[in-house]
Amino acid sequence: MTENRFDDIYDVVRLIPHGRVTSYGAIAKYLGGGGARMVGWAMNASHGMPDVPAHRVVNRNGLLTGKHHFGGNLMQELLENEGIKVAKDQVVDFKTLFWNPTDELL
Repeated sequence: MTENRFDDIYDVVRLIPHGRVTSYGAIAKYLGGGGARMVGWAMNASHGMPDVPAHRVVNRNGLLTGKHHFGGNLMQELLENEGIKVAKDQVVDFKTLFWNPTDELL
């Protein structure tokens, strides 16, 4: 877990379009390793970095697994402010809203 690796993760997260979400695993796959957990650690460490939209990163099923790091329902509120519907801590229409960096960042 190097700071440089976190910076690579943050660079990808900054590219997630408004109103879209991606997964920890999709970012890890795009970057060629490190695993989804490393991406999760980076998202947890990004609090206080307003230019890193960590709320747009969810698990592979669209669940808001990182929401406890935001406190309360802030993660859901941030997503809903972007027009993303969330029900029972899961992104509604996840497959439609999913942004895959491997496909989008050629």
